[in-house]
Amino acid sequence: MAVALTLVIVLPLVVVGTWAFTEVWRYPSVIPQKFGLRFWNATLSRADVWDSLWLSIRLTTMVTLVSAIICLPAAYAFARMKFPFRNVLFFSFLAGHAFPKFGLLVAIAAIFLTFDLIGTFWGVVLIQLVGTLMFMIWIPVAAFQGVDRRMEEAARDVGASPARVFWSITLPQAAPTIFAAVLLSFVGTFYETEGAWLIGAPAIRTMPVLMISFINNQMVVQYGAVLSVLLWVPSFIALLFVRRIIGQGAFARGLGA
Repeated sequence: MAVALTLVIVLPLVVVGTWAFTEVWRYPSVIPQKFGLRFWNATLSRADVWDSLWLSIRLTTMVTLVSAIICLPAAYAFARMKFPFRNVLFFSFLAGHAFPKFGLLVAIAAIFLTFDLIGTFWGVVLIQLVGTLMFMIWIPVAAFQGVDRRMEEAARDVGASPARVFWSITLPQAAPTIFAAVLLSFVGTFYETEGAWLIGAPAIRTMPVLMISFINNQMVVQYGAVLSVLLWVPSFIALLFVRRIIGQGAFARGLGA
């Protein structure tokens, strides 16, 4: 079973990676007839590729920043405070992932159309913000719950103010897990396609949307393959970091608190 699952996951990645470095691969040959970087040069010399890349970076940075400003204080409140309907509100952040995503996006698009947000930078920011809520609420809640309360109490006992306790005790312990959440949100937003396409088209074209356009509208598989390989890089770096955090047990401590 594990071998079959590995093949299902790894084999498509190998095929896409092979196409990215292939210049000639004709049926019925099992392996490419010619390898090379010609399509890398052709892809990276396109102005629309760089425009989409910088747009994706701007969008992703803005979405992650706004999400952190909104969600991190909310996560602290969920982790440390008691208030009416706390559990209902907490689990409501999963609602967007409990239903078919595209149907939800269509409903939001109808609202955005009323406010002239279709085809705008901020319209895409708002729609992608929805996708960050689970990462930026649930994971930081686990981080704040996993902080050693005895250290906080000891700091207060010697006269530290609540603000000083937060900056000197709470935040340093929670920071690695929070950073992992921010990183996952950044990467997830960078790859997000459905909302960017539905709300942003035709004026806003992120890199994943451009990649799909290459695959669907041009009979050059290598263009899409090259962009796919480029998109793997941030994901790979993020997964390495998050794996290290999970390996330290930070998530488990928080969720179990």
